[in-house]
Amino acid sequence: MPSFALSVHASVVASIPSPSISFIELGPLRIHFYALCIIAGIIVATIMTNHRLTKQGAEPWVVLDVTLPAVVLGIIVARAYHVLTHPGFYFGEGTDPLAVFYIWEGGIAIYGALIGGAIGAWLGCRWSGIRFWTYADALAPGLLLAQAMGRFGNWFNQELFGLPTNVPWGLEIDPDNAAFPPGLAPDTLFHPTFLYEVIWNVAGVIVLLWAGRKLQLQWGRLFGLYLIWYSAGRIVWESIRIDPSEIILGLRTNVWAAILGVVVGLSIMIVQKRRHTGMEPSPYMPGRGPVVAEPGEGAGVQSQDTTEFVDVSEPPANELQGGATATSTVASK
Repeated sequence: MPSFALSVHASVVASIPSPSISFIELGPLRIHFYALCIIAGIIVATIMTNHRLTKQGAEPWVVLDVTLPAVVLGIIVARAYHVLTHPGFYFGEGTDPLAVFYIWEGGIAIYGALIGGAIGAWLGCRWSGIRFWTYADALAPGLLLAQAMGRFGNWFNQELFGLPTNVPWGLEIDPDNAAFPPGLAPDTLFHPTFLYEVIWNVAGVIVLLWAGRKLQLQWGRLFGLYLIWYSAGRIVWESIRIDPSEIILGLRTNVWAAILGVVVGLSIMIVQKRRHTGMEPSPYMPGRGPVVAEPGEGAGVQSQDTTEFVDVSEPPANELQGGATATSTVASK
């Protein structure tokens, strides 16, 4: 009996099975689990960012004004980045150029999403009055967690796995899967790069939350640390992946992108440390701060033309001199 139990346990941990399905159909709709993983990640990141911004004094859910354009541009540029770095998939012989627009079939690049998302976030911050770097720092932990959640989509799709391996946690891939390398035995196992990145990213979330609280990284430095952490991991995972990719000077394009991510992250941390030695005065840009409405003026907050948060409460009586009366300024509409 003990030997039988041991053999069963060994077979369980000898490999990681891949899901047999990657989508469900509800009438005419086909819902891919990969899309659900990405959507869930966006929701979690938005909730976390809203909580972190609100703690700093921002209006509740002002984050939506920044997140919506960031998500839209992030998806568009992520798809464009993928197409440009994999032109043979869409413009080679026997391909369908219209497949460029078939984003539901997969094919988005995280570094393209970061570029497009940064542009969209900058625009959203300009419209809402939130400081761009404040938003970036508030977003960093949630973004890394969202990326960890999104990687489960690669598991459902049986894609973006690593080199063949004999490790006990090797990933099973269906031999009839289009991504299965030709010439290998049907029972070949592969490095589960999706799992490596999930573990790395979740660990990074813990590091970012700790660094933001204990080291008080502001002015974009926490986002710089995010870029360094995430990109350092991607250099490793991309180096062992075997999916097709353009090669530049012996390295995959995403390895070069990850190296650039580390450089950009370090640059942000160094430059912002030199430019800003103090703490952020407010999550809002100069001239764009919330102020609590006076009693009877209605609930909520409204914009005020001020460089920082303004205390509109009545001052103590001993500060009123010469018969002066307390006044407060209500923002003009």
